[in-house]
Amino acid sequence: MGTGTLRLILGDQLTRSIASLSGIDADKDVVLMVEVMAEATYVPHHKQKIAFLFSAMRHFAEVLRSEGIKVDYVRLDDEDNSQSFDGELRRAVARHAPEQVVVTEPGEWRVWQMMQEWTETLPVPLAIRADDRFFCSRGAFARWADGRRQFRMEFFYRDMRRQTGLLMEGANPVGGQWNFDHDNRRRLPADIDVPALPRFSPDAVTREVIALVGDRFGDHFGALDGFGWAVTREDALRALDHFIGNRLPFFGDYQDAMRRGEDFVFHAALSPYLNCGLLTAREVCNRAEAAYEAGEAPLNAVEGFIRQILGWREYVRGIYWTQMPGYKDGNRLGAKRRLPDFYWSGKTDMVCLAESIRNTRDNAYAHHIQRLMVTGNFALLAGVDPKEIEDWYLLVYADAYEWVELPNVHGMVMFADGGLLASKPYAASGAYIHRMSDYCGSCRYDPNLKTGEAACPFNPLYWNFLIENEVALKGNPRMAMPYKTLERMTQDRRAEIRTDADAVFKRLGLN
Repeated sequence: MGTGTLRLILGDQLTRSIASLSGIDADKDVVLMVEVMAEATYVPHHKQKIAFLFSAMRHFAEVLRSEGIKVDYVRLDDEDNSQSFDGELRRAVARHAPEQVVVTEPGEWRVWQMMQEWTETLPVPLAIRADDRFFCSRGAFARWADGRRQFRMEFFYRDMRRQTGLLMEGANPVGGQWNFDHDNRRRLPADIDVPALPRFSPDAVTREVIALVGDRFGDHFGALDGFGWAVTREDALRALDHFIGNRLPFFGDYQDAMRRGEDFVFHAALSPYLNCGLLTAREVCNRAEAAYEAGEAPLNAVEGFIRQILGWREYVRGIYWTQMPGYKDGNRLGAKRRLPDFYWSGKTDMVCLAESIRNTRDNAYAHHIQRLMVTGNFALLAGVDPKEIEDWYLLVYADAYEWVELPNVHGMVMFADGGLLASKPYAASGAYIHRMSDYCGSCRYDPNLKTGEAACPFNPLYWNFLIENEVALKGNPRMAMPYKTLERMTQDRRAEIRTDADAVFKRLGLN
């Protein structure tokens, strides 16, 4: 007798309440989970990212089995593994002869295309269910975006606050304002202690996965030593508890701050768990709101944290699904330089970059200011080809999936969409990094020098970026002040900037 329903669960769908598990019949249905080489290598993902997901998948499968659900789990090293979603689904259909296949819509366009093909070519019916773990469905965002020439997160975020009631008093925002971002830009004082982020010792399952990843993906970027990510829902909830009780109260003030040797500062580091499904956005936002209501965390911290999830995370997902597949092909500023080698090696005299890349290598993580204003800012100013830096972000971070990575990098970091997502390029000189970190104090370059070999490379690159992109950016109202400054510069000063920038490019082999 055949199977009732074959239910495919992807590696970023590790949520017991996922739509594709709704209504499961443990007596008749089978859950299919697969580890395949194609997903680990479409970009060569960070070794910790692969280990995190494979271990979390194996633990999730055991949770389902403990409920009496039959799980058909294909491991990477299984002898007959075809090493692709398509191959493994078709083999499973042949094994189980189900009446139908049920899936939840995926996070990435390429998998969505695959699912569309399955509806036509599988020998049994395929049902694709909406992913209801997000506050805003793909259709709802499309309706919000319809007719808008530019999308702005702030307006979307306010609508989401109204719809969900989070941090609302009737029709008004708690505290009388929607956004406390201006209160959240403090430098981290030298005498403030940062609580250690909880790390979880690998169990036997995780140790087995780490050995597998070291053997099969040894040439991929990143370190496996010190792996400490939660791979179960129980441990992910412990990580959430720790953040709410120990880090959230200070998150608002210091969310933009950086300190050498502090890889997480007061950030939650919950995004890997949110994006693979071990935690849900609703429960995380509800916990943060409850902390404010109980007087355990200030409003600026809680609002800033909720805005990242309810606002930004939902917003970039909506951008992705309304703009794909053509979104990734834009290159508004015509950037063409290759990615510098130090993005892989971490070997650079620029301490901010060396520290951010070391953190990325060691943890498959860096917080949003390290990503946007250090590694991202340099790629923007250097005119790196958007596709090169987009691939880098997609492969190096444990929380990176194309739906969240591509809009953040293509639109926010590289301004490659010409302003659809962000109202201006997030370009900055060395002064910003000096203001928000202690990196410059131990760097051979001086952020206060504008010219010469000892000047911080961000300084000539910033002004060179404005010169190179003057035609494209001068009319942007939010760029008016730097362009007024540029207008006052003499031709000799402009030439000096170009010479210093060329020297930076030459040192990096980017001429």
